[in-house]
Amino acid sequence: MFLTASKLPPRLLAGIALASFGAVAIALIAQHGFGVKPCAWCVLQRGIFLLTGAVALLGWQLKRGPRKVALAVLIALSLTGLGAAYFHHQVAAQLESCALTLADRLITALDLEELWPFVFRVTASCSEAAAHRLLGLSYEIWSGLLFLAVAASSLVGLKQR
Repeated sequence: MFLTASKLPPRLLAGIALASFGAVAIALIAQHGFGVKPCAWCVLQRGIFLLTGAVALLGWQLKRGPRKVALAVLIALSLTGLGAAYFHHQVAAQLESCALTLADRLITALDLEELWPFVFRVTASCSEAAAHRLLGLSYEIWSGLLFLAVAASSLVGLKQR
């Protein structure tokens, strides 16, 4: 069966929510099951994925007009996540410490490590976290690719009539 234009945005939003929450689940399995320790930039990207999933779920429940707003917010969130993944890969991965970087300051200011340590506890430096690979690519590359896919699919959904 082919998707009609009227069914594309709701299903797209459900898929984005599933992919976003799935990315966090994979990160948590890697961390708690296989000892892949996250740095502040890893944890920041988790937070952006959780926000992305929440906005996508909300948009999935809304009607046409507000759904377009949700898709626009998803584009902004995914571009923010893409920027975080890019900075993580290009700059932070070369640093011995993530202390006092933007990611560290946000996590500290929002008190995320205290609120939900299972998800948001920073346990590695940026250079240590960059050494971990999944199917040959670093985690921030996978994260960036997913953020890019979310941005592109949200843009397609936004252009639907």
